[in-house]
Amino acid sequence: MDEEYDVIVLGTGLKECILSGLLSVDGLKVLHMDRNDYYGGESTSLNLNQLWKRFRGEDKPPETLGSSKDYNVDMIPKFMMANGGLVRVLIHTNVTKYLNFKAVDGSFVYNKGKVHKVPANDVEALKSPLMGLFEKRRARKFFIYVQDYDENDPKSHEGMDLNKVTAQELISKYGLDDNTVDFIGHALALHRDDNYLAEPAMAFVKRMKLYAESLARFQGGSPYIYPLYGLGELPQAFARLSAVYGGTYMLSKPECKVEFENNKAIGVTSEGETAKCKKVVCDPSYLPDKVKKVGKVARAICIMSHPIPNTQDSHSVQVILPQKQLGRKSDMYLFCCSYSHNVAPKGKYIAFVLTEAETDNPQVELKPGTDLLGAVDEIFFDTYDRYEPTNQDAGDNCFISASYDATTHFETTVQDVIAMYSKITGKALDLSVDLSAASAAEE
Repeated sequence: MDEEYDVIVLGTGLKECILSGLLSVDGLKVLHMDRNDYYGGESTSLNLNQLWKRFRGEDKPPETLGSSKDYNVDMIPKFMMANGGLVRVLIHTNVTKYLNFKAVDGSFVYNKGKVHKVPANDVEALKSPLMGLFEKRRARKFFIYVQDYDENDPKSHEGMDLNKVTAQELISKYGLDDNTVDFIGHALALHRDDNYLAEPAMAFVKRMKLYAESLARFQGGSPYIYPLYGLGELPQAFARLSAVYGGTYMLSKPECKVEFENNKAIGVTSEGETAKCKKVVCDPSYLPDKVKKVGKVARAICIMSHPIPNTQDSHSVQVILPQKQLGRKSDMYLFCCSYSHNVAPKGKYIAFVLTEAETDNPQVELKPGTDLLGAVDEIFFDTYDRYEPTNQDAGDNCFISASYDATTHFETTVQDVIAMYSKITGKALDLSVDLSAASAAEE
């Protein structure tokens, strides 16, 4: 271990693994360590016995639930947008050859007490029970504008500069009502609150286009894909990739103490040995004095014997409950996956309900989401704190990721990774890749 590395990465969470892969592919010498004896950190994947041990303090789950090893329960469950940032990163590093994806069946939104399929284009808008007849026509016009919008073709701009016009002004031009704006902004553009309405409309339109293009990619019922056997496959795939490029992975390394000289990170000590490095990349748990708590996530983890009701029997599905529908400050998310993605034994479904916690009682706070699930075999509630870095990374050579948020898609996570990559390397990440390199298994 007494060698010098360009970068030492601490923790094998999703963000750290992606960064370690990107940096290795760039030709940097990377050492990747984790104090745990398993991959994934906060974003690990548990079998049934591990799940029981963590939430019930014993590893004897009821036999009726089936074999422990047939369960891969992701602690930070997130679907990937088929044309989104994460898929581009996976293709960029060529890690896709170690993973098998499968399309996700459904994308739904909660509106006025009911669950509806998210309409993603002009044709679906006309069929959607979310809107009345006249509103459908207005929405259809808006969807056509978004579909036809091309940054480089002024004819498609209809006289609006989306870098100046706000999302609210754009929406007002089409006369859409608040109810429509609610599901478009939160379930299509995936904004987490309504602040986007006062910001330039470009990002909003690009997010809608990403949703529509991802949906068209696999002709499925949703724009999302998910790896077979769950996200626990990702850190291991990146570990393999890193090894190909000469990187080193070490699990079960106790302490992992970052060493400083003149307030700059110069290495990491574990078991009496110090590996020197120019930069340290880690999750918040490795440098607790350089992060601050910014919130917490409440989650319910459920094992069920049926799909979420009113989701067209989807074996994998996301349901977004926009904040306004619940009188909350932040959206709530439902995630469901099943034996069709090999994350549970045949006939079993894993469902999560997640939100940014606004109280100290997850059971009560998550009730609007858990009420939509129908009968559950088992349910676990917990909360975890969210941290963000407070350090000046250029000054101390420490690059710390933010904790995972409550969203059930990867768009926010990958933004953090791309921003960190630029800070570490001083260059932008080129994500212009051939998207056909990641295919998803058809049913």
